[in-house]
Amino acid sequence: MNIEELYLKRQSTRKYSEKPVADETLEKVCRLGALAPSAKNSQPWKMFTINGEKAKKFAPCVQMFGANKWTNSCPAFIVLQLNRSKMEEKIAEKFTFADFSGNDIGLLTAYIVLAAEDMGLQTCILGIRDEKAIAEFLGEPEGTHYPLSLPRAMPKRAIPYAKRTENPSTRYSSL
Repeated sequence: MNIEELYLKRQSTRKYSEKPVADETLEKVCRLGALAPSAKNSQPWKMFTINGEKAKKFAPCVQMFGANKWTNSCPAFIVLQLNRSKMEEKIAEKFTFADFSGNDIGLLTAYIVLAAEDMGLQTCILGIRDEKAIAEFLGEPEGTHYPLSLPRAMPKRAIPYAKRTENPSTRYSSL
């Protein structure tokens, strides 16, 4: 599929098949995601794949305030960890006024969801999460930042793609 088809096809999905996702597939998604650009090529992230029975145990970490109960049936997650200190080492001496980490994680997320879609996996970007519970689950230090979790799996059924209601040209201007 070409890049335009991929952009038009990708959408958030919340109903997944419980069919397992191969570890190799998740690893490939992460390898492709790691190709995302970042400020000064700092790559201030670490990705964790959680698969199978461990995914079922992880789901409560992204169900704060009663949200995202549908993740109970998700067979796999990729969790993104942000390591600001790695980025700061590379750019702090020149750019003390800016924090590029949000941009970097956003680019990584885009690369991951598009790579997953290209491999037949659908995703939903989750911002609601319990970072303390995630750190404990992953065996990482408390206070570590996890900006996003990405459940992924085959869709439960063929889902009609949402029709885009807005013409993309209404979002930019040419000067």
